[in-house]
Amino acid sequence: MKKYEAMVLSCMDPRFQPKVFNYLKKKKLTGKYSSFTIAGAAIGVTSKKFKKWQSTFLDNLSTSIKLHNISKLIVINHEDCGAAKIVNGKKIFNSTIENKIHKDSFKKIKLTLSKKFPKLKLSFKILTLRD
Repeated sequence: MKKYEAMVLSCMDPRFQPKVFNYLKKKKLTGKYSSFTIAGAAIGVTSKKFKKWQSTFLDNLSTSIKLHNISKLIVINHEDCGAAKIVNGKKIFNSTIENKIHKDSFKKIKLTLSKKFPKLKLSFKILTLRD
């Protein structure tokens, strides 16, 4: 079985696809990761608003661990995220509130994965359009 470095959880937003690719390229990970792309990245797999997506993500992560022998999950969220706006609802929304939603999603995913996959290393990043 071939060993890959990681699985990458990232958002489906088309504006950030080149940013995600370039970020991973700088980390010398090209061709060394499996990918799971979903609206909101960590927000999409931790928020109650998208509850059905969590089991799909966990099944894919488990499969990547088995098939690709990965030891790390790289989570890449981004600023100006539509999923964060959906989770926030009709309340006031600004960069401080959005940042809290991202950080909360990171905490939730860390908690869930520390129980299910205790050996899995985790890495978190929030990209901006300026990165």
